[in-house]
Amino acid sequence: MRRLLNVTSAIALIFVLTGVTFAKEITIRGRLQKTVEAGGWLVVANNGKYLILNARQFQNEKWFKESAEVEAVGETKDVMTTFMEGTPFEARTMRPFDQSGSGVSASDAKGPTRVMVTGDAIVQAQPDTAMLTIAVVTQAKRAIETQQENATKTDAVIRALKAAAGPGAEVKTSGYSIQPQRVFRENQPPTITGFEARNSVTVILSDLTKVGAVIDAAAQAGANDVPGISFTLKKDRPSREQALAEATREAVAKAQVIAQALGGRVSRIVEVQEEGTIKPPQPLYADNYVREAKMAAATPIEVGTMDITSRVQLTAEVVPGG
Repeated sequence: MRRLLNVTSAIALIFVLTGVTFAKEITIRGRLQKTVEAGGWLVVANNGKYLILNARQFQNEKWFKESAEVEAVGETKDVMTTFMEGTPFEARTMRPFDQSGSGVSASDAKGPTRVMVTGDAIVQAQPDTAMLTIAVVTQAKRAIETQQENATKTDAVIRALKAAAGPGAEVKTSGYSIQPQRVFRENQPPTITGFEARNSVTVILSDLTKVGAVIDAAAQAGANDVPGISFTLKKDRPSREQALAEATREAVAKAQVIAQALGGRVSRIVEVQEEGTIKPPQPLYADNYVREAKMAAATPIEVGTMDITSRVQLTAEVVPGG
C-alpha cells in the first residue's frame, strides 16, 4: 500500500514538473478594450478575449488606450476572476502593433500634432438706442453772472429736450463746471479775465428718428455744443451668439483643412478662447456744431449699422489617418 502511494505521488510530481517545464509563452495580437473586471483591460483578439492581469504595468505608456492595436507576449493563467470575462493572461511584454505588420504604428510612435487657428466673424446689427451729450456754455466777467445765465439757458434746454425726445427718453445732467478764464503774459502772473460755465445734459432715446429733432430743439433753446453722439444695441445677445457661432465654425474648418493637408484628421479640440468686440456706427450729419436757431433745415442724422465681431482661438490635436 505504501509503495502504491509513493508511485502515485511520483506520477503527480512528474505532471506538475512537466507543466512548469514545458509551459510556453504565447503571442496575442488584438485591440485593447476596457472591462468591468478588477484588471480593467482586455485584449480582444481573433481567437478570443484575454484579460490582462498586470495591466497597470503598461498603463503609463502613451499608446495604451482604448481601441489601440497591441501585441502581447505572455502566459495564460489558471485563475478565477470576478466575472470570468476573457482568459486570464499575464503579459511579459506588450507593444503597439500596426496591422500592416510594420510594428509600431505612426500614431503611436509619436504624440499628436497640435495646431492653433483663429476664426473671425462679423455680424451687422441695427442699433436701437442713441445717446446724445448736449452742453450749454456761457461766459461772463463774474462767476455769479455766468452761473445764473447758464442756469437759465440750461433749464430751457432741458424742457425743450424732454418735449422733443418724448416720454420714453431719459434726460439727465452728466457734467457741470465753472472755470476761470486766464490770460498769460510773459514774465507776469496769469490774470483772470472772466469765467466759463458748462452744463452737460445726456439724452438717451430709443426712437432714433428723433435724434436730429432733439439737436435742433436744444439749439433753439440755447444749447451751443454737442460733444458727442453714440449709438448702442441694448439687446445684443442674439447678434453676439451668431458672431461667436460663425467664428467657431470658421476656426474648426481651418483646423480640418490643416489636418487634411498634413495627411491626418482632427481628433479633438484641446482649448478654445473667445473674444468679441462691437464697433459702433458713426453718425453722419452736416457738421460737428449745433446749427443756429434761425436755420429752418433740420439737422440730418443717418444712423449706420453696428459691426459685432467675434474672434475664436482654437487649439486642436491632429492625428494621422483620414
